Amino acid sequence: MPKFICQACGTQHDESPEPPAACAICTDDRQYVRWVGQSWTTHEELMQTHRARIERDGDFVGIGVAPGFGIPQRALFVPTPQGNTLWDCTSLVTPDAVEQLRGMGGVQQIAISHPHFYSSMVEWSDALGGVPIYLHEADRQWVRRRSPHIEFWSGARLALSETVTLYHCPGHFPGSTVLHWADAPGGRSVLLCGDSLHVAQDRRHVAFVHSVPNHLPMHPDSVAGIRERLEGLAFDDAYGFTWGLNIIGGARQKVDASFDRYMRAVGRNGADAT
Repeated sequence: MPKFICQACGTQHDESPEPPAACAICTDDRQYVRWVGQSWTTHEELMQTHRARIERDGDFVGIGVAPGFGIPQRALFVPTPQGNTLWDCTSLVTPDAVEQLRGMGGVQQIAISHPHFYSSMVEWSDALGGVPIYLHEADRQWVRRRSPHIEFWSGARLALSETVTLYHCPGHFPGSTVLHWADAPGGRSVLLCGDSLHVAQDRRHVAFVHSVPNHLPMHPDSVAGIRERLEGLAFDDAYGFTWGLNIIGGARQKVDASFDRYMRAVGRNGADAT
């Protein structure tokens, strides 16, 4: 039976003889149903019309979909001596993308920032040899395609290796997560944000949003909570959800300034921001 993929958000669903009546990801107020209505495709159909976009994005190898499909995120390949991580996922898995990843040492685990980027995560895991997919348990309800390879974690942080750690930053979603890599190329440390902290178009700030497309801000208490969870964590660069949307250099200071800017914008003073 087909495993239908929502054409708006790119999320793959469990097998079913007919398309689901609606996509729960898109009917949630963080996302939206396309103006033309709910529509579906399959991975097999997507393979005929799209290709994997594989190229550098800063210090990382990125993997996206071309032409653009769904939410235009790209995955990032995080290599470490203790194992390689694929951060976030896309809707399309191609043999050439899998082969290139294998040529770089393979992928030992997948970690995803939040449900908008679950996409074809199970398809990716299966193609990479059944590697574990780490999702925060607070977002368990949003999984649309089940798999024994999904591993739900809990708490404020999860170490994936000696230098790669996931931090739970609830706000955009209850289980929103960022990835911190303490040993990036050139002796740098980086924060991979997804949409948990949304890199702004000026690439000098981050925003804190409940919904990006529907322009809903995050609750100030959630923003204060994220600031507390990331307090003292050093990082030089911050990578957003899509190509080039990154803060390269001085990212820790720019994120701190963004916390202050947000609190001023919602009418809370500096004391409240901490």
